[in-house]
Amino acid sequence: MIRRVAVPGLFPPPPCSHVSVVEAGTRSAFLAGSVPLDADGRLVGEGDPVRQAEQVPAHLEARLRAVGSGLSQVVSTDVYVVSGEPAALSAVWDVVEASGLSAGPHSSTLLGVACLGYPGQLVEITATAVVPDAAADS
Repeated sequence: MIRRVAVPGLFPPPPCSHVSVVEAGTRSAFLAGSVPLDADGRLVGEGDPVRQAEQVPAHLEARLRAVGSGLSQVVSTDVYVVSGEPAALSAVWDVVEASGLSAGPHSSTLLGVACLGYPGQLVEITATAVVPDAAADS
């Protein structure tokens, strides 16, 4: 079970929660950084953080499906964008919201960074999700 909390008295978060609480005994998936590479390892959306941001949640969703979970079960993300400009970070966040990744809404941190691991890479997202018990879903 996931309990998502927006703490009264704190600045209301954008479509995310201040805290996500997961009940003890629940299975969790810790996803490595999802990057904007295609199946052949080629960069998608060179020079375009919005296009790259569209590719990354699709990869997260595929990883989650592979372990029996989904975007609505994400409890936490870190969104990395190569930029020091708030407008670029906001544009990437808009894509994250539209992707269904913030359906929880989960707890999230949006960061502007100097560089990421692949040449030309502008966006990366790490995630933690709950993996529902298959018996509970039937």
